[in-house]
Amino acid sequence: MNLDAYFKKQIAKIDSRLSAYLPKVKEHPSVLHEAMRYAVLSGGKRVRPVLVLAACAAVGGDEKKAMPAACAVEFIHNYSLVHDDMPCMDDDSFRRGTPTCHKKYGEDTALLVGDALLTLAFRVLSEPSGAETPGEMKRRLQVISLIAEAGGTHGMVGGQAVDMEFQGKEMDLPTLEYINTHKSGALIAVSTRVGALLGGGSDREIEWLYRYGRSLGLLFQIVDDILDGEGYAKTLGPAEAKREAERLLGQAKKELSLFGQKANGLEKIADFVLTRKY
Repeated sequence: MNLDAYFKKQIAKIDSRLSAYLPKVKEHPSVLHEAMRYAVLSGGKRVRPVLVLAACAAVGGDEKKAMPAACAVEFIHNYSLVHDDMPCMDDDSFRRGTPTCHKKYGEDTALLVGDALLTLAFRVLSEPSGAETPGEMKRRLQVISLIAEAGGTHGMVGGQAVDMEFQGKEMDLPTLEYINTHKSGALIAVSTRVGALLGGGSDREIEWLYRYGRSLGLLFQIVDDILDGEGYAKTLGPAEAKREAERLLGQAKKELSLFGQKANGLEKIADFVLTRKY
């Protein structure tokens, strides 16, 4: 599998659906809708939605059934980036090489963009998809609950809260791991879990892919820390952080042994996460 070609193909499909779900600029209030589209469609690696689709494929499912959840996870991720960039949080001026949402549209609009993207995610998740079996309806409700949990105080938002609490303070390894497994890791882990669930995976398959996602989520953050010279790289040192990243890559791949060739996409994504330069 050529990873670049795989990502380009998947991202093109995902971006098309993201655009279709987002309000059109001509719809009132136009500035808010323009800012929402700017925040979501100005690039991005799309790792989380690609993971949703890849996990669905790994259990032999139809990725079309997983696409709404893939888009919803990406909307939640982008809402978190818009809010994280604001002056009250990380105070960043650029994201993906372009001005951050609040720099381009103002803090008031950026705040509402985040609110609107989070709300849109759950509209997409709850939207009826036609003739669904009772089993499919049950799975969709499970997905909504799992994503809400991963994005809330026991997941992404909770990790962000602890991260803010420890700004400028010495941080021990357990606290650092809590932040990383919640702030960034929770949404990555739930992506593989809901992809497998929507693909009709067995309880065993869902659990193995969830464990893969948990290892991948922590790997993703450690690589971020190594690139930025923060977090694990500062606490453990760059060399030890790199060894931990390699250990997590091996652990993630071990969780894919159940799926054979159907997990090629997930295996390549893990390789990309370890070796990425941005």
